[in-house]
Amino acid sequence: MSQRPSRSVGRAQRGRAVRGYWPDGVPRTLDYPAVSLTELLVSTCRYHGGRVAIEDGEERLSYTRLLEEASAVANALRADGVEEGDVVLLHLPNSAWWIVSYVGVLLAGATVSPASPLQPAAGLRSQLVEVGAVAAISHPDHAASLLTAREGTGLRRVVVVPGSDAAPATVPVPAGVLAMRDWTSDRSTEPPAVAVTPESVAHLAFTGGTTGVSKAVRVLHRNIVANIAQSFAWRTGRMLGVRDGAIALTAAVRDDAAIVVGRTVGLTVAPLYHAQALYNMALMLSAGGTTILLGRFTPDRMLERIEQRRVTYTNGSPSMWHALLACPQAQTRDLSSLRVVSSGAAPIDGETMRGLQKIFPSAMLNEGYGLTEAVALVTSTPGYYDVRRKLGSVGQPVPDTEIEIRDDAGRVLGPGERGELWVRGPQVTGGYHGHDDLTAEQFVDGWLRTGDIAYVDEDGFLFICDRAKDVLLYKGYNVYPRELEELLVQHPDIDVAAVVGRDDVAVGQVPVAFVVPRDGAHFDVDEVLRFVATRVAPYQKIREVHVVDKVPTSAAGKVLKKILRASLPGRPRADDHLR
Repeated sequence: MSQRPSRSVGRAQRGRAVRGYWPDGVPRTLDYPAVSLTELLVSTCRYHGGRVAIEDGEERLSYTRLLEEASAVANALRADGVEEGDVVLLHLPNSAWWIVSYVGVLLAGATVSPASPLQPAAGLRSQLVEVGAVAAISHPDHAASLLTAREGTGLRRVVVVPGSDAAPATVPVPAGVLAMRDWTSDRSTEPPAVAVTPESVAHLAFTGGTTGVSKAVRVLHRNIVANIAQSFAWRTGRMLGVRDGAIALTAAVRDDAAIVVGRTVGLTVAPLYHAQALYNMALMLSAGGTTILLGRFTPDRMLERIEQRRVTYTNGSPSMWHALLACPQAQTRDLSSLRVVSSGAAPIDGETMRGLQKIFPSAMLNEGYGLTEAVALVTSTPGYYDVRRKLGSVGQPVPDTEIEIRDDAGRVLGPGERGELWVRGPQVTGGYHGHDDLTAEQFVDGWLRTGDIAYVDEDGFLFICDRAKDVLLYKGYNVYPRELEELLVQHPDIDVAAVVGRDDVAVGQVPVAFVVPRDGAHFDVDEVLRFVATRVAPYQKIREVHVVDKVPTSAAGKVLKKILRASLPGRPRADDHLR
């Protein structure tokens, strides 16, 4: 793996551009709607009206009702003094209320900061302080950690949503918070007038980026609108426009599209607080599709829902696909309705791709690549049946998106040469909130430095070779070793700690710790595992601890993680990742 170039790298030394293959009929450059995401969503709801926008169990919300419910949320926020640019935390599991709350915050002119409901109070407090959230919308089963985290912050209002099929409520509404229905009961169901522009911040979305330091990305309204418009061209065969407050779609340039406007039924499994799932939800809404929320994932439940509701589109990560392929019902259910299976978050192997093709015989299998710093989508296999695909590739850049592979000196490399991936396009975001130094390092001359190692072939298809630095991927979730190392050395019996990833076909990578005990310490591995587990989200748990006399370092004192990875004995037990 090539080392990342130093911050001193300036303008790239231009090499030969790779144009390569391009799908027929799809324009390479687009005209983008000069509107905010708020305006786009209002136009979408009015355009699609009585179509079903969301299904959560037996609850079905039309686009008209979605706009009414979201407007009530927006007006309640405005009545609480929330103004344009204020930040509202969404601390929710997937449910219809996640989407209602999301649209409502944007209609209020505020900025959404999504948060995991599983985040421990300490991490949640850090996010509240970082973004300066003034209000939060949570769920009865998760509000306790938020109430603990809010002490000493600027959080003025906490509201909890009702339970639903996707996210049942098992405890009553906690004291000190408002129930959503009480909060919005007498509010107008018309969108309030707000001063939001395409340059306003729509999301403050947290990511570890390529440094392992948690930070909020400033995702502008125009970034999301652009990424949705790019996806329309890449996946629907139609160009998206907004004229005089109304949706304007061109005639189809292709008739073999993955997503059919107004007729797509999408099943959402991944958490909506993740960039990819959030973007897919916004795309489904803009395309007049129906978003079905599964709630807690089980293979049986997902396959049953696909068959019963004749789902046409779903997306997920390799760990989810592995679970589906291992499920006996995959061989007996009628899954022929699926037109698209979109995979992201981590590379997918050829054997899994072939298995998916067998159980989803009518579906096109699309891989893509993206990151929060570019909304969600940078490259993807074109979303049409009759296009070229390459196994192992994450596709091609979507319209108006440029990619370059650069070496350590900033020289642009040719086809087949591995180096660091750089991206430029209208979806590249406004940098990091409150971190001008990191913004200057990652966003250079209009280009985004991804930190991922990749190459482009002669036809312009992108192949990702390695993740940035030492970031691990566990079931599609980013796990940052530095955070775990800092936590481990807080343990009274640990002097030095290093965390690496062990490859695991079922989950991607599992975090493994190498620790040097303090002199005289009575070391208990199980106690250390519990120490970490009570302080992190479930996907961040350390799965193995190896006690060593020292960790290998270079002359400069840098831990040599390559040696640690090579020293890992055998494969973990099959149930290690379930602990």
